[in-house]
Amino acid sequence: MQPLTEAGDMRARWRDGRAMSQMAAGFIKPNDRLSSFERLEIYNRQYWYRVKDCFFDDYPGLRFILGEPRFEGLAVAYLAQCPSESFTLRNLGGRLLEFLEANPRWIRPWGKAPLEMARLEWAHIEAFDNEAKPRLQTESLGGTRPENLRLELQPHLTLLELGYELDKLLIKLKHDEGLRHEASNAMGGKRGAKPGGRKRPLRPKTVFLAVHRLDDSVYYKRLQPRQFQLLSSLRAGATLGEACQVVAQPTQADAAQIAEWFKTWAALGWFCKPE
Repeated sequence: MQPLTEAGDMRARWRDGRAMSQMAAGFIKPNDRLSSFERLEIYNRQYWYRVKDCFFDDYPGLRFILGEPRFEGLAVAYLAQCPSESFTLRNLGGRLLEFLEANPRWIRPWGKAPLEMARLEWAHIEAFDNEAKPRLQTESLGGTRPENLRLELQPHLTLLELGYELDKLLIKLKHDEGLRHEASNAMGGKRGAKPGGRKRPLRPKTVFLAVHRLDDSVYYKRLQPRQFQLLSSLRAGATLGEACQVVAQPTQADAAQIAEWFKTWAALGWFCKPE
């Protein structure tokens, strides 16, 4: 898990200051061609390049905004501080938002755009292979009163409020680079042309987004502000009646309109059976 040197070699010393050659000799034997250090170095290189490559593939949008040199430094710093601790590399970026918030120097001077892009790209990974519970069959609700009804949203569905049209940017980048066929990372194929960084600032525009999975594909669906508010209330545990009261305005939304929203969302499989 330890980063390599700039020359691509294993570091000479372990984290506690011990010589790496001494530490390697404690659990791996030399052979007639390689020392203990050299044998361990082979695995260190393979592992490090593997996780680094996956991290690059998982975050093409963030890489585009920051530019290649800054993202390279971020990748090394993040993977050194937050090494993979999961059986799957799908979880590699699980602590990236926390890391960026604690180390804002990596995303200066781009404002909130890098953080929001990291959120969107993590939502894409969640949508790709997070759990899909059995869909809620709306006819089973029968005569349940709205004030008593709680609707659970699918675990793979993420609701995002963004300050930029990052969904359009990310779709374009994924189209340019090609989609990855490995389910563990939910991203891209062979790496395309290296992004050179965003030379002009993104234009602010509030976007409400649902990132979800349908028929084994990931989709970004834009929402109206009241739709986003309603779904967010449901996710927070509000009953259907409580959520509708928050958004219903006599001059803008009536029961028929809200019912049409729910019909669409149910058809997309956004609701699942409550635990």
